[in-house]
Amino acid sequence: MYDFSSANILITGAASGIGAATATILAESGARKLILVDLDEVRLRDFAFSLPCERQIIIGDVTDERLWTDADLTGLTHAVVNAGIGGASPIEQMSFADWRRIISVNLDGAFLTLQAAMRAMKNNGGAIVLTGSVAGLKAEPGIAAYGASKAAVLHLARIAAKEGAPSGIRVNAVAPGGVETAIWDNVPFFAGLVASTGSHEAAFAQVARMATPLGRFAKADEIAEQIAFLLSDKTASVTGSSLVSDGGYSL
Repeated sequence: MYDFSSANILITGAASGIGAATATILAESGARKLILVDLDEVRLRDFAFSLPCERQIIIGDVTDERLWTDADLTGLTHAVVNAGIGGASPIEQMSFADWRRIISVNLDGAFLTLQAAMRAMKNNGGAIVLTGSVAGLKAEPGIAAYGASKAAVLHLARIAAKEGAPSGIRVNAVAPGGVETAIWDNVPFFAGLVASTGSHEAAFAQVARMATPLGRFAKADEIAEQIAFLLSDKTASVTGSSLVSDGGYSL
């Protein structure tokens, strides 16, 4: 469906979830090289071994400026700014350490990744997608740090689109709602739901029925397809946009 045969693509948070699903789709679409970044070395190396293309592995924390200073992004054509973590706590009860931890990964990490990618693409153009969240568009109690970080990511994508346009760099974002990934394991109420329903699948189904008009959450590979679409030449005139994919949750 897509032709990424001449593409060198950076993906952060590549060892699992949306990142791994995106890497799989891009590799199957002929990507010449994938630059895969994650903290989990064992999982990332095991996953990368299965991909049918050249792989460059970077193990490290996306919030570490030295990681990006040392990273070889020569010839970069595309980037997926995806690494992120979840967390839930009312503002009154949230520790500043937890606030900073979530903001650091989700926003500081996105900034440093985006900065490195735009610098690498400056002379040749390219396409970038940031993984935001519908939590950055719709207020809910208990997700102050996560929601604020993702709202900032969505606006960061718009600003980057304006700054990158003169260099031929397109920047867009996806804003998923519920996606069946391991990030939910860090949400206390979901862990309780898994215990009471007996499985992750049943817990996802129950939450989705309550939260979305469509009554379902997305799979990681569905969001990955949307990212591939925004990276592809099929959206050559699209920049500064956020694709909301939330089953109607934000209506």
